[in-house]
Amino acid sequence: MAQGHAGEMEAERNDVRDDGGRPPRAVVGSHRIEEEMFGKAFDSNIVKRIWAFVKPYRAKVIVSVAAVLVFTGTQLVIPLIIRYAIDHGMTPGMVDRTALLLAAGAFLLAILINYAASYTQEIVVGKMAENVLFDIRRAMFGHLQKVSLSFMDKTEVGRLMSRLQGDVNSMQEFLETSVLSVGDIALLFGIVFVMLWLDFRLGLLTLAVLPILFIVRLFWLPRARDAFMAAHETNSVANGALAEAIHGVRAVQSMDRQQVNFVLYDDKAHANLKTHLTAAKYAQVMVPIVDTLTGIAMAVVIVVGGSMVMNGGLDIGVMVAFLFYIQRFFDPIRSLTLQYSVMQRAMASGKRLTDVLDVRIDVEDKPDAKVLSPDMDGSVEFKNVTFGYSPKHPVLKDVSFKVNPGETVALVGPTGSGKSSAMALVHRFYDVQQGQVLVGGYDVRDLTQESLGRQVAMVLQEPFLFTGTVFENIHYHKTEATREQVIEAAKAVGAHDFIMSLAGGYDADLGERGGNLSLGQRQLISFARALVADAKILVLDEATANIDSYTEMLIQRALVKLLEGRTGLVIAHRLATIRGADRIIVLQNGRIIETGNHAQLMAKGGLYSKLYNLNYASFDDIPEEVLEASVQNGSRT
Repeated sequence: MAQGHAGEMEAERNDVRDDGGRPPRAVVGSHRIEEEMFGKAFDSNIVKRIWAFVKPYRAKVIVSVAAVLVFTGTQLVIPLIIRYAIDHGMTPGMVDRTALLLAAGAFLLAILINYAASYTQEIVVGKMAENVLFDIRRAMFGHLQKVSLSFMDKTEVGRLMSRLQGDVNSMQEFLETSVLSVGDIALLFGIVFVMLWLDFRLGLLTLAVLPILFIVRLFWLPRARDAFMAAHETNSVANGALAEAIHGVRAVQSMDRQQVNFVLYDDKAHANLKTHLTAAKYAQVMVPIVDTLTGIAMAVVIVVGGSMVMNGGLDIGVMVAFLFYIQRFFDPIRSLTLQYSVMQRAMASGKRLTDVLDVRIDVEDKPDAKVLSPDMDGSVEFKNVTFGYSPKHPVLKDVSFKVNPGETVALVGPTGSGKSSAMALVHRFYDVQQGQVLVGGYDVRDLTQESLGRQVAMVLQEPFLFTGTVFENIHYHKTEATREQVIEAAKAVGAHDFIMSLAGGYDADLGERGGNLSLGQRQLISFARALVADAKILVLDEATANIDSYTEMLIQRALVKLLEGRTGLVIAHRLATIRGADRIIVLQNGRIIETGNHAQLMAKGGLYSKLYNLNYASFDDIPEEVLEASVQNGSRT
């Protein structure tokens, strides 16, 4: 039976796990998922990092802060206007209409200014926050498009989505309320100053309740911070498990793991619920405390201030103003308490967002990187290449070979022998630890990745189609391709007939990952995409493994057209598909053990011959010693 190629690169990576290599990716079946790349501690420098995104909009920040301060000023003035109206417009035995009209006019003006300032602040801050969030999302997406595959290999999609969505939303809440915090602080100190100015003794007596609040906050802050961080961590874990379960739903159902996976996810969801309930408790516990202190302060003013009014030591307008100020005094405290939880969520989210932006890009263009010319000869050469996903555990060991321009070379060998890794190095998805990979005579590390990508087209075992039309998918690699070129390529690979049978033809919309097409049809579209790309080098990584015999026949015919004038690098477990290759390189345990064409390798009777016999002979016909040797060599049947 043919060897299964699914998971070739994954198998090669598994060789370096659990012994100093990369940690295993989390799966739904894991009882615990660790944070692999993202820190957990509170970082006081996050505000500086976020300010880098806010800085281009600092004019809007200045306008919004000014509006908030004007709004705060009106809040301080209104009780003074009421005090003036009571003490000057409503004296015992008479009503001063002039004073009342003056107070009413001042009150109306204060309300209008209050409305204008509040409206300006809301509009300006809202626009500024949306622009900043847009810039953060764009920066994160752009960075994630460039990060090395070594990072993407071990990072769950669910966690990245959590950062791009949930954490960015937390930042939005923070940006929209941070300016209000400036107003709350200004209002707090303004009220203290005005109360002490109106009556120093009564002001001090009113503020006597504040030490109680500070003592409570002293015990509350560290516990609240830990609760908010824990809520974020469990949310990330639950999102990662959810994404893994959705992506693997076919495997889950095929193995009847629904109930088991539900229980495992339910554990994470309950842990998430528990931490969020704890965080909510700490976020809300200060509200009733502040309300209680407000009542106590008002009672003090009524009892003590009322006695002073009765004794003639205090104007009644001042006492009324005090009551208004006490009501407003604890509002900013309550607001700042709630905003502290917002700030903590934002700091945790900001840390996670900036950690994504700080992920090191291992594969980068050199400052003087050359542009690979389309006129290059198309040769590929490995010179003493040693490579491993963990440098301590190489997958390829001192590998050297050259593929001449226009030559088709196949790589074969047992699973985990390094075939797919070698192909990945040609496109420079990773950098080698030792040696050189040359394309067109240039070290790939000396070339720009964009120009290298234009000259290396890849067709993978699992074709990836994007949401969009058939036409958009075929010209994805070369967006300037015309419709005529796309149709010609589709005809060349035998895809035109089934495309025209779709509703809409080349304008037919494909579902997510092309789910409304068969695997063979998706592969034919990926072949057409490679043909349209018109690259000098074509990499086929087991492109015919999962298709039916008829589609394979179409693809075999298409390959003749596809490889015309191009350098071909082919991985195939269906060894019949590479019998016509100019040269076959046999890998085992990361080393080249055989090379030659099909006839030469069959005559040698080595590993290639044994693999070929395993592919096309029945088990009854295979000598026991051959089967045993093949098993020892790591072959999978």
